[in-house]
Amino acid sequence: MGPTQSRPTDPLSQTPQPTRKESRLGPWRSARQSIRSSLGYDVSCMEEDIIPDDIFTKIQEDDILPQIPIGRHHPVPRKGVEDDDMRTLHTNKFYANTFLGKQNQPIWTHPYSLWWGKGLAELGMVQTWGMCVSHIEEADLVYEPGEPANSYVNPPHKQHIVLTAVELDARTTLTTDTHLPFSVNINLGPHSTPHEPKITFPVVQGMSFVTAGYRDATPMLHTGRRGFVDMTGPTLLGRNVKYRLNDKNGHRWVVYVNPVVDIDYDAASFRMLNKNTLLGPPGFKGTIQVAKNPLGSEGEAMYDRACGAFVCEAKLSATVQDSKGSYTFKYTKIGRSPLLMFVLPHHIQSLDPDMRKQVTNLQLRTSTKGMATAVWADRLTFVEPNMPVTMHFGPWNPTLASNANVRYPPEVLAFITAVAERDLRRAMTERIPQETMYYAGKAFAKFATILWVIKDILGHDAIATTGLNKIKQEFSKYVENQQRHALYYDDSWKGVVSSAGFTDSSADFGNTYYNDHHFHYAYFIYTAAVIGYLDPEWLYRGNHKAWTNMLVKDFAESDYNSRDYPFFRAFDWWHGHSWAKGLFESADGKDMESTGQDAFSSFAMKMWGKIIGDANMERRGNLMLAIQARSYNTYIYLQTGNRNHPVRYVQNKVCGVLFENKVDHASTYARHSTMCICSYFGLAPELVHGIHMAPITPATSLIRPRAFVKEEWDKFFSNGKANVDGGWRSVLYANLAIVDPKASYAFFRDGIDGFWDEQWIDAGASRTWYLVWAAALGELAKGGK
Repeated sequence: MGPTQSRPTDPLSQTPQPTRKESRLGPWRSARQSIRSSLGYDVSCMEEDIIPDDIFTKIQEDDILPQIPIGRHHPVPRKGVEDDDMRTLHTNKFYANTFLGKQNQPIWTHPYSLWWGKGLAELGMVQTWGMCVSHIEEADLVYEPGEPANSYVNPPHKQHIVLTAVELDARTTLTTDTHLPFSVNINLGPHSTPHEPKITFPVVQGMSFVTAGYRDATPMLHTGRRGFVDMTGPTLLGRNVKYRLNDKNGHRWVVYVNPVVDIDYDAASFRMLNKNTLLGPPGFKGTIQVAKNPLGSEGEAMYDRACGAFVCEAKLSATVQDSKGSYTFKYTKIGRSPLLMFVLPHHIQSLDPDMRKQVTNLQLRTSTKGMATAVWADRLTFVEPNMPVTMHFGPWNPTLASNANVRYPPEVLAFITAVAERDLRRAMTERIPQETMYYAGKAFAKFATILWVIKDILGHDAIATTGLNKIKQEFSKYVENQQRHALYYDDSWKGVVSSAGFTDSSADFGNTYYNDHHFHYAYFIYTAAVIGYLDPEWLYRGNHKAWTNMLVKDFAESDYNSRDYPFFRAFDWWHGHSWAKGLFESADGKDMESTGQDAFSSFAMKMWGKIIGDANMERRGNLMLAIQARSYNTYIYLQTGNRNHPVRYVQNKVCGVLFENKVDHASTYARHSTMCICSYFGLAPELVHGIHMAPITPATSLIRPRAFVKEEWDKFFSNGKANVDGGWRSVLYANLAIVDPKASYAFFRDGIDGFWDEQWIDAGASRTWYLVWAAALGELAKGGK
């Protein structure tokens, strides 16, 4: 099960590789030709735009370094994946449940979730092998007892609408194709003809309809629970036919049947068999679209206008001018009707002003991100006007001017000097932990930051040089792949993973299964940036630059055409943050567990781009940081008045772990409750909140606004509650520097009542850095720039 030791002949070098356009749209073009051509639909936005200033450019040419062995047999099989080896796969995207485990856990497009019925039979459910569509209202949420509630979850396995066919039975298989950053196609068909699915679902984040493309099948629609109250219709809209469905909970749905032009469709042929089932005609070819309508006649008029067309792909571009960045989703649709897309609250905040007239009154609740709003658009542009372009290695705040220097008082510099020399001696003698990439990376980043302080803040070049030689020596072991658990290139799922997980999926925090790559590798990227800053010639010796770029490409590849890595494995440009979970089936979807480390990965990439002269990489990092600051403060940092989570939850002040289907004010999977097993490290406030603080970096001042930090501190850590055991104490006090740098500096200088315990410093940081951080924020607060 381990990696092979040499790369086999690359078939791509012998066979003409299709263009990206052919590779992406080929499966759609062939599998859906009958539907599209018969309808006479236009495929709009399919042409490839050339955007001269697009920041999504190549980092470096694809090439697996010779010291990285290649393996083709990852422990996780690619279930039902129809794309060939020329397409990179997206291990951490919203649709991963469709090719993992039993393939029947939900995926979330927002506002809807979809899950394959796969014959599941539970009380109140219709047994089906079709696709179940769910939309949960806030009144249906399940809360963990307490005020505030420690967690809430959207109840699973709800069958508000089921799209299926008579021909689907226990032999049905689910396959997926055209795996793209923001979309995938899901196919359901008899096992005997897996390449001719009866139903295809083009699934795109933010789609306003759930669309099912039928091929010579007998459509059926179900609902679970108590069934439909009634069906109204048919109403003819040209060749499209509309039906209205009302369920017994008072919710209204619209159904559009869009037959192909070469069949005769009797509008009266859809009939209600019983309170749970509608049956259509045999041999149906065309699409059926369903949508929930909370807005009465106004909402129905919007759906009427949009029906018949459906989105099948989104392409991202971005441009930057000075500190202003903008990013655009350009949608490919099939059909002539205008496109209606849902966007999230942070999208509405940053929507290009020229597009605001396209915003509608139609809103539907998402599972964990507030209300989604429908917008008329075949492309959507969002603007971030204040990217952190002046941010460098040192302490920073949003008002800091470019090239500004913090002036530290002499007594502060003297104290930092004494501490820094001790910290450097310790860093040079302590062993770099090789059990995991994660802990090794944290140790390197700590070491590198101490060196930066000694060189740039204290100006002690000779001392810094001694330490620099040592860190280079240790870092080279990883570049040469000589650490205990070597990295290998996984040619199945396309990425660089630790060999530690061949026999234990949890080893190295699941790195082998693509968990947390942006956390793990960011510490190495940051370290390389510091070394390259202190010694620019190091970048061009050996494989230092290429190896570090490899890590960037693994989790933040910016080339759509990359052969070896998927486009932005971790960062979800639609959600505005990264997802941590990799190749693990999950009933609650992907999760965000540490905003501090997520932002650090963007900061590390930004600084690495700056150091190596890759201006577009630096721009991408700046834009990502600006988007993250917005999304965190919309969904994860919960200031009073936050409207994107239930009132019962907001007083927790932070989400803890944000899943696609639930939110849990905790941070360890070790916790068991009556309703779920959730989170990662524990229930104590310093763990739940601290994991969103650490590591404390220049980006911390961007993502954590003063008003939020004060609310959180006052509720959870004031009046001595921050005096916890272990390294979390330093994280809490360093975070305090955002609102009270004087008190923060006093702690790192004097400890508690004059007593200092080095155990209060977390493993990924140093007292040296925290002193510089708190002192600098204090000087910046006074205007000392």
